[in-house]
Order: sequence, then structure tokens, then C-alpha cells
Amino acid sequence: MTPEDQVSIAVPTGVLLDGALALLAKSGLARLSAEELGRQLLIDGGALRVILVRPTDVPAYVDHGAADLGIVGKDILWETPGSHYELIDLRFGGCRLVLAVPDASGFNGPQTWPPMMRVATKYPRTAVTWFEARGQAVEVVRLHGSVELAPQVGLVDGIIDLTATGRTLRDNRLRIIAVLGSSTARLIANQASLKTRTAAVQSAVSRLREASGHAS
Repeated sequence: MTPEDQVSIAVPTGVLLDGALALLAKSGLARLSAEELGRQLLIDGGALRVILVRPTDVPAYVDHGAADLGIVGKDILWETPGSHYELIDLRFGGCRLVLAVPDASGFNGPQTWPPMMRVATKYPRTAVTWFEARGQAVEVVRLHGSVELAPQVGLVDGIIDLTATGRTLRDNRLRIIAVLGSSTARLIANQASLKTRTAAVQSAVSRLREASGHAS
């Protein structure tokens, strides 16, 4: 096998890891488990080279050519558009990006919002774009840890965060008043890889497309 025949893929650690490994196994490209990986970050498996990275770093690895392909949540792509191609909705890791406020808050629809809405989030770009599209002034407080505490101590009016079941929000006495978008895992590709290494990369893409349930 020559280097031209090997395809590299950036796979996210965290909540999407199990789904990504299951997809690679179903496609026949690689059979790996989280337990087998341990602390390895680079797995050279012949036809496929798997690079384990933080979810927010996947677009950078693909955009700069360190990986031909990448598996990443749509929520990450909202924040980091990049120069990659988004190829496939992989149909796992489903969740929603929501605006949530304290249960006791009087905020509901936009007509009840203050002139300047203050929100805490890990998704500042998406938050600003969404509020501006509705003509609502917003002050974004960017937090890197759990954002659910922020409204409880009076830091913000509400939060914008991902939720799959809503349980964490309910546990923190928060309720959803708007849904900004739905996110699932996506397959992205480096532009140059698709153009210069077409056969190997497109073969991997086709197998992942079929494994994710899309018609070939």
C-alpha cells in the first residue's frame, strides 16, 4: 500500500466517539473500540489512519490537510465554518441547540424579552447570528464550563446550549423557550484531498455514506 492509498480521518473524542467508531466498523474501514484505543491518539490501520482529536479541533485538522476526512457535530461547524466540504449527515449524535431560561423567569416569546438579552453560551457566533436575524440586541457571555449555573446566580437572563434529552436543564430548573437548530454528526472533507486523491477518499466516503443509511 502506498501513502496515496491511505485515507486519514479525524475522529472526535467525547460524546460522538462511540457513534463514530460504530460507523467506522459498520463501513468496514476500521474496527476499534474506545477500550482498545486507551490513550492512543493516532491509530495507523493500513487503509485508514484514525486521528483522535478534541471535537472543536476536527475542522482545523481537515481544513489544513492533516486529515482527509473528519467526523464532527454540526454545532461545531456552526461556530467554525472553515474551508472544508460538508458531505454527509451521519445520522447519529442528535441534539438541539436551545435558548433556556429559569423556570421562574417571565421570558417566553420574543415580545417578553428585554431590550438587551444577556445569554451565556459556548456558541457565541451562532447565538449572535440567531438573535440578530430576529432584530434582538444580545450580550453574549462566553463560558467554557457548565453554563447552567449562570442564570441561577444572576449573571445572565438565559443560556444557549446543546441538549439531547433536556434532563440537565430540568435538573437546574431551566426551561426551553426557543430552539436555534438541530445538530447531528457530519462527515467533512478536505478540499484538496477530494480533488487530488479522488479514488481513495471517495471510496471511503461511499462506504461511510452507505453505513450511515444513505442510498448509494
